[in-house]
Amino acid sequence: MDTIYALASARGKSGVAVIRISGPGAWGAVALLAGDVPKPRFAALRRLRLGADVLDDAIVVTFAKGASFTGEESAELQLHGATATVSAVLGALAGMAGLRLAEPGEFTRRALENGRLDLAQVEGLADLIESETEAQRRQAMRVLSGQVGERAEGWRRDLIRAAALLEATIDFADEDVPEDVGPEVVALLTGVEAKLRREIAGFGAAERIREGFEVAIVGQPNAGKSTLLNALAGREAAITSEVAGTTRDVIEVRMDLSGLAVTFLDTAGLRQTEDLVEGIGVRRALERARQADLRVFLVEASGTGMLEPGASDIIVRAKADLLAESVDMLGVSGKTGAGLGELIALIGERLSARVASAGVITRVRHKSAIENALKAMESARLEISKGPDRIEFAAENVRAATRALDSLVGRVDVEHLLDEIFSSFCIGK
Repeated sequence: MDTIYALASARGKSGVAVIRISGPGAWGAVALLAGDVPKPRFAALRRLRLGADVLDDAIVVTFAKGASFTGEESAELQLHGATATVSAVLGALAGMAGLRLAEPGEFTRRALENGRLDLAQVEGLADLIESETEAQRRQAMRVLSGQVGERAEGWRRDLIRAAALLEATIDFADEDVPEDVGPEVVALLTGVEAKLRREIAGFGAAERIREGFEVAIVGQPNAGKSTLLNALAGREAAITSEVAGTTRDVIEVRMDLSGLAVTFLDTAGLRQTEDLVEGIGVRRALERARQADLRVFLVEASGTGMLEPGASDIIVRAKADLLAESVDMLGVSGKTGAGLGELIALIGERLSARVASAGVITRVRHKSAIENALKAMESARLEISKGPDRIEFAAENVRAATRALDSLVGRVDVEHLLDEIFSSFCIGK
């Protein structure tokens, strides 16, 4: 196997830059540069040389096979972060026989192949790298820490026990085994099914944490939607005008709200219009607003217009700075900021309530694997109910359920997914 290396820290000038090396030649490369190989897991100051040239004074850390991120002999070189220094050391490594620059995600792929991470943990690591908010970070850390694998292992144990009981009935029908294992098998399957259904119930919330929420600002023309969006964004994200129908397309602003990734949508004013272009904007506004996770209705005296609010939607009085008297709902002014803090808090409260039930499965792939397992278990219970002659079919369905859960953590049938997953990683990860 090749020995790979790459810059693991961000490119450009920095106080410290980290170069990773992994593979059978990692320690040999360290010895050539540093003169010796420091004791594993101890940071050691070494002068790196290429022949007679001094490259840098660096901190060198080595990791033994089986005790590194990749599971291979590995090393990290912590250099001064000058661009020229990094280039010189990378150039020295490039000139060594048996070493090559790593491909995107190759360090993590080797960790998967060497059993240091399961596939769900790899996905958790990818999500952690991409995380923008505190909720995304916490969720990614749960997956990276192995919670999906731990739960899958528990489900798998119960399914293996169920399969073993069924196999005993098939293979040792004339021996001293229980005549009817059906009740125990059904109990095991029912228990696993209940746990899997809870995970699916929490998938929507977990997916929203990972992907982010969409909140649509809707209302009639000239209700102050664009002004409110600009106030939320803290910048001029949308053109504002007293002319009704100024906003024709959907304008998006992504921000961190109460630790959640939220994209606010400024939509065209909702009204019947003869203008062809404005009409397209209104149709797009209605479509995006219906698809959004939450809608904020800016209303004046004439109500919500062409779109009916849902139970969890928020209705606020527009242009609160122009109101001569108090109203029986929250008033908001994007122009003066009146009511803005209360609106932000209310949106955060509504969205936080939706993620309270989030499970640990975060991707459609996870959900599909669990749904396939559930279908197989339902079929197994149906076969058991038909009597002893159908036990072999029940056993095969239980095995199919086990294979479906094994795909969650990458034990089986995931080779076609790996290239797609690792393509999202940087070179040094």
